[in-house]
Amino acid sequence: HPFPAALDDALVSYRYLLSKGYTPKQITLSGESAGGGLCYSLCQRIAGEGLELPACIIAVSPWVDLTCSGPSYEENKNVDPSLSRKLLLYYAKGYTDDPGDRMASPLFSDLTGMPPSLIYVGGDEIMRSDAQSLHDKLTAQGCESQLVISEDRWHAYLLYGMEEDKADFERM
Repeated sequence: HPFPAALDDALVSYRYLLSKGYTPKQITLSGESAGGGLCYSLCQRIAGEGLELPACIIAVSPWVDLTCSGPSYEENKNVDPSLSRKLLLYYAKGYTDDPGDRMASPLFSDLTGMPPSLIYVGGDEIMRSDAQSLHDKLTAQGCESQLVISEDRWHAYLLYGMEEDKADFERM
C-alpha cells in the first residue's frame, strides 16, 4: 500500500475518534520510525481538512526525511546496529516514487502550527539527524518541541523496555 495509503488510513482513524466523541485535546499522536514521520504528515492533512489538531505528538526515532540526507546517515553508519541508509532508501522506494515529497518526508514541509512535540532518538542511530532537524525546524517555526537524544542508544530504543531507559519511557 504505497504512499499516500498510510496517510489516508491515519486520517480516517483520526476522523473516527472524533466521530466517537473524542475531542482533539484528548488525542495524542504517537509513532515510531516511519510512524513518527506519519504523525507530522497527518497533522498537515488534518489542518488542510480544516480540523483541529490533536493535543500533542510523541515521536520515537521519527523518520521524517525519506531521502536520508542528514549527516548522521554517514556519521553513525558503523555504529547503528539495526539500520542502514541503503536499506532505508530501499524502503522509501517501495513506499513512494518521490521520497522528497513534503507529505512523505514532513521534514521538507512548513511545520508552523504543529502541536507540541516530544521527540526521542538514540544517539547511535543513523536517523538521529532526522530527529534533530525536525526539532530544530519545529522550534524555528514557533512550535513547542522537546528533543531527547539518548547516547549509546539505537533505533526505537524505548520499545525494548530496558531498565536504564525507564525514566524516558515514564516521561513519555
